[in-house]
Amino acid sequence: MPEGPEIQLAADAVAAAIAGRPTTAVSFAFDALKKYESILTGVAVTAVQARGKAMLTRFANGYNIYSHNQLYGIWIVRDAHDYPETKRQLRLAIHNEEKSALLYSASDIAVLQDGELDSHPFLSKLGPDLLDESVTISQVAERFVADRFRRRRLTSLLLDQGFLAGLGNYLRSEVLFVARVSPDLRPMDCTDEQIGALAEAAVSLTRQSYQTKGITNDLALAEKLKAEGQPYRDYRFWVFNRDGRPCYNCGTAVIKDSIGGRRLYYCPTCQKI
Repeated sequence: MPEGPEIQLAADAVAAAIAGRPTTAVSFAFDALKKYESILTGVAVTAVQARGKAMLTRFANGYNIYSHNQLYGIWIVRDAHDYPETKRQLRLAIHNEEKSALLYSASDIAVLQDGELDSHPFLSKLGPDLLDESVTISQVAERFVADRFRRRRLTSLLLDQGFLAGLGNYLRSEVLFVARVSPDLRPMDCTDEQIGALAEAAVSLTRQSYQTKGITNDLALAEKLKAEGQPYRDYRFWVFNRDGRPCYNCGTAVIKDSIGGRRLYYCPTCQKI
């Protein structure tokens, strides 16, 4: 599933193609949404905003398209009405005179008026967005120790969009590793130093991943590995998807675990309790 950084990058690309321009056509795959096609056609797109793992395409008439990529959704930007060859199903198309923004494979799509955004089941429950520059490390640290979160195991808490918006499966493993915190702990089990490290890693890694298009590893190390001919998948992460390979910090083999059907990677030496 795309995480906050990937959705923000997609929002940037879609915004560059359609924001500030009137649409020439809008089409939905789902019958329940087709009534909005005429309402949104000929109306300017005012903004395209990432909200954690969701996206809002905002229109000048007070309507918004909410979309969530889920596991397999993908946005593709093309020249106007130039559709790619793909077996994916087109769910949403927004066209203007020059470009088309096409959403494939996603099924969580809704049209909301401005006044309905705050009551939307997903949007209304989002925690602070880690890509929002106004969100600080100290604010994130406070959430870790808040009564509603402190008793939960970190491995589930770091996937909860109501806790922090934008984190997901690869960021969970990377945050825990960079903070040197065992995946078996809860916030209430952690020292003040560990809470601070978790908060700093959550903020810095999410923003670094956005800025580098997915790299959460130490940037100097990633550049060195790249120069040595290592492929992107091998220099991108500290521990995620690196099971059986040596930890870049201590050399211990990285372990892969599965919790609730989601992959988790960690170093048993750097992250021991």
